[in-house]
Amino acid sequence: MLHWAVLVMPLLLAPCLCDYKAVGSLYIVEKHSTNPDAEKLLDKVRYVARSCKELKEKYNVHEDGLYYLLTANSILYEAFCDMTTAGGGWTLVASVHENNLYGKCTLGDRWSSQQGDNINLPEGDGTWSNKVIFGSPEAATSDDYKNPGYYDITAEDVSVWHTRNNANMEDWTANSILRYHTETSFLTLQGGNLYHLFKRYPVRFNAGVCNEDKGPTVPIVYDYGNAQTTAELYGLNSRALFTAGFITFRVFNTEKAALAICSGVSPTGCHTEHFCVGGGGHFPEGAPRQCGDFASFDWSGYGTNQAWSASREMTESAMLLFYR
Repeated sequence: MLHWAVLVMPLLLAPCLCDYKAVGSLYIVEKHSTNPDAEKLLDKVRYVARSCKELKEKYNVHEDGLYYLLTANSILYEAFCDMTTAGGGWTLVASVHENNLYGKCTLGDRWSSQQGDNINLPEGDGTWSNKVIFGSPEAATSDDYKNPGYYDITAEDVSVWHTRNNANMEDWTANSILRYHTETSFLTLQGGNLYHLFKRYPVRFNAGVCNEDKGPTVPIVYDYGNAQTTAELYGLNSRALFTAGFITFRVFNTEKAALAICSGVSPTGCHTEHFCVGGGGHFPEGAPRQCGDFASFDWSGYGTNQAWSASREMTESAMLLFYR
């Protein structure tokens, strides 16, 4: 009888004295070794689950950290699990990180366009609604990140962390400036994840108009911060154009440029480029000045937190997206 049943690639287990039993193209491994490195690896892959929620519910896993998940098509990938917030079971599926606000839709702007501001590419790189993956979970605060769970996991809610750039994974919570989650199960009406949501509400220039063609607006529950501190992360002028305490998906600005997520707020005005992230491939006003993953967070100066500019804390933080 197997002591531990796990799905792994045998080359990863070279330090371990193990027996392998083939199951399709994968292997079930029986552990005999007390090698601590091998045991640590086996602890990571001993469970078969599609999400961190399933890990928690089926196997009673409660520790935050990296675990291996398996997609419906048997793709094995590593993901960070938050097993603490609001009962745990949150899978990190993506992060939006602005590596260079001075480069407008240039290399690294994966959630808007890496091909420049271009009216002929109205959806930019199309990352919000495609299956392209990139980055790694450990580097999610240092670069853009997207794993297969983004489109594979069927979820009900999202959790969002804004965590300071380049923070080590074990310090993400302590280095967060804002953390919140939803509790309305809104994703069940949107196909179960953001991939399907953005198929319904494409982040595409000229696909709608401000305030008439918004995607879902969902109330949030704060895990760190509140409505006032959320508003203060954005510029003084911006604060008059939204209501804090929500997360909003796919909005347009005055010039019909599309933005993917307004984090922590529900827009009431049309200059959404100053407080919403992600975007299509074209921002008409002052092109290409507003183009990029953080769009026009620096319109009134980098990190000034005045007029139309977000705070330095917000500009220099990555937005982490979780499912449950």
